[in-house]
Amino acid sequence: MTKRSSVIDIRGEEFRKVGHDLVDQIANYLETIAGRPVTGAKTAAELHALLEHTGLPVIGKDAGAILTKAANLLFENSLSNGHPKFLGYITSSPSPLGALADLLASSVNPNVGAFILSPMATTIEKQTIRWLAEFVGISPDCAGLLVSGGNMANFTAFLAARTAKGARSIKTEGLAGSYQPHIVYCSKATHAWVEKAAVLFGIGTNNVRWIGIDENSKMQLQELEQSIVTDLKAGFNPFLVIANAGDVSTGAVDDLKSIASLCKIYNLWFHVDGAYGVVAAALPELAKCFEGIREADSIALDPHKWLYSPLEAGCVLVKDPNALLNAYSTHPPYYNFSSEEVQAVNYYEYGFQNSRGFRALKVWMGLQQAGLSGYQEMIREDIRLSKLLFDLAQQHPELEAITQNLSIATLRYVPEKNVDLKYLNTLNEVLLNSIQRKGDVFLSNAMINGMYCLRACIVNFRTSDEDIEQIIDILVKEGRKIANQLADTNNEVINT
Repeated sequence: MTKRSSVIDIRGEEFRKVGHDLVDQIANYLETIAGRPVTGAKTAAELHALLEHTGLPVIGKDAGAILTKAANLLFENSLSNGHPKFLGYITSSPSPLGALADLLASSVNPNVGAFILSPMATTIEKQTIRWLAEFVGISPDCAGLLVSGGNMANFTAFLAARTAKGARSIKTEGLAGSYQPHIVYCSKATHAWVEKAAVLFGIGTNNVRWIGIDENSKMQLQELEQSIVTDLKAGFNPFLVIANAGDVSTGAVDDLKSIASLCKIYNLWFHVDGAYGVVAAALPELAKCFEGIREADSIALDPHKWLYSPLEAGCVLVKDPNALLNAYSTHPPYYNFSSEEVQAVNYYEYGFQNSRGFRALKVWMGLQQAGLSGYQEMIREDIRLSKLLFDLAQQHPELEAITQNLSIATLRYVPEKNVDLKYLNTLNEVLLNSIQRKGDVFLSNAMINGMYCLRACIVNFRTSDEDIEQIIDILVKEGRKIANQLADTNNEVINT
């Protein structure tokens, strides 16, 4: 039998050679990552120049050469979130096993939209969902699926809530069939995905109630209940309350138990945005902090955040499997995906996507490699390091520690007492931009009570005590330099 020859096929020894060469390059990158800059200093124009501005290739090139060039471009010109001093945003240091899992998943290339298209991948994803539910302490009998990240996990739950608690005619008539505005409640510390959801899913941004937060960045419960009561009296249709389990700026966890109680009283869907922080519920010492999590109708969590999976790996868990089916299931005549088997899940019926990649494999493999106890140890260590950063900042005369929750600490550089807030905000913004460009450490920012703060989120299994101590030294040294530069600039303006 004559085999078809294809320009993109790589067979036998050639595949082994280029694959082994690439693995060697990756291994060297991971072994040397701590000695590299966290990020490069090249401009966008310089990066474009590296790609030589050539047009679309007409004649193909050697696969090995393409891989080697791509690896060098990425290793030398990326923001290395695997670096031990990368503490920015909420992107974790990805596990090496997760990278290999993505290679394996794409080699088999299952479409995890229907069981018949992905029998083993579907079964693995179903087990992964059960394991994640057990991990955060809720019933493993819930439904769920892997998605791209926090936005999509929250969106998936949002529409399930709208279908379950919105107007009865919403699936056939849409929001136009209801004269009652559909109201959503969340704290002012909630991620901006809520605003996107309100726009995309027809609720409207005016129907999002941004509830105030207390001095600990937790949602004000009295204000929440008063807002619900006011909307009910006005004839509106409140349907969803969103609680934070680790808000993006400070890591604060709302009073989940009390919010769950309010949702029961007023028959509202209780959603927990735990994209970052809910996995800390696995720590016995934080049980009280996450009390009420079992009452959630839905939970968003991102394994590519605090479970150290490579991007992309988000997840949504929903207490009642029918809530997802009611929102998303369709059965067009050209889908021959029905099955008599109870275990045969078709994941296209549970969310937005029909064609779905095999995101679950890297999460499934990671959960086996570390086990619950291994993850507890890593999460606990990240929290300890965050507290260490906070304590060292608190002890330093030129730093001010602001907040510390879970593995997020915020602080700012304060060169002297009784300095103007506007000046301090400018100073710390310039400081952050400077350290990000230099590449010795990468932090992000948070605005807390009008203060521009430096924000360190530790979801990094490579970070050590030494890294934290060095970060303090870097911030102080660079802070002094920026303060002197701003002083010189002010003096020039005055003299002029």
